Amino acid sequence: MNSKIVLITGTNSGFGWLTVHSVAAMGHRVYAAMRDTKGKNAEKASALSKLDNVTVLDVAISQDESVKQAVDQVIAAEGRIDVIVNNAGFSINGVAESFTTTDVQSLFDINVIAPWRLIKQVLPTMRQQQDGLIINVTSGFGRFSFPFAVMYGASKFGLEGLSEGLHYELKPLGIDVAIVEPGAFPTEMQQKHNLASDLSVLEGYQAIAAIPNNMFAALGQLMQEVKPDPQDVANAIVQLIESEQGKRPLRTVVDPITGKFVEETNRAVAAQYAQGLQLFGMGELLD
Repeated sequence: MNSKIVLITGTNSGFGWLTVHSVAAMGHRVYAAMRDTKGKNAEKASALSKLDNVTVLDVAISQDESVKQAVDQVIAAEGRIDVIVNNAGFSINGVAESFTTTDVQSLFDINVIAPWRLIKQVLPTMRQQQDGLIINVTSGFGRFSFPFAVMYGASKFGLEGLSEGLHYELKPLGIDVAIVEPGAFPTEMQQKHNLASDLSVLEGYQAIAAIPNNMFAALGQLMQEVKPDPQDVANAIVQLIESEQGKRPLRTVVDPITGKFVEETNRAVAAQYAQGLQLFGMGELLD
């Protein structure tokens, strides 16, 4: 096995934390990006730093210079970057009207712009190498926009759209782009219920006020029954890293609860998408 240089964001918890452990255990050199490594994430940063094959980077993914410094540091130390995993994410819940412009901007900054910020920085190196893998962690909500998660879904739709076009655009250059679509898992982000800021509109939604609680109760019941394991997402990322260059699937669904209809949608869209590329004279870009 050839050891790869892997940069992963959002590593202080959840999928990112597990992915660092899993990828490093395979013998790959991992750079684990998280923010505030001297403050609230100091304990997590220290724990990861003690693992073989792991270096922790303090990175603010919402800042151009911080991301550039991190990428430059990896390239200076290793001479290359083989894989990036855009795992860091953020969620806000509530009826769509309760989202302020600032709320929406914060979601898109972390869930769409930040992944692009990192991709933009690593592409020159990957193009020079004629080799690379970009893994973007989206969501089943990146395929279906559910009520009360409208803006979160919109941001994940954005990352899906960015990833899908790049998959075909970069493949001829030796760079794979892959999407991992997790469903609901018992992670720290899943358990946080950040609410949108404009509470003044909620009085106008009393007729459906009970539905979000019903949704969370139903989801909680499903999770107790199915017991989804977040390690499955880390395993899917490892499998993509270990797969043959140019043969990796565009989308990988990891969702034991609702994944079937996401998978069915992906299959149907892929067939029509291929016809679209052919129609517009881009059939040579197909897998």
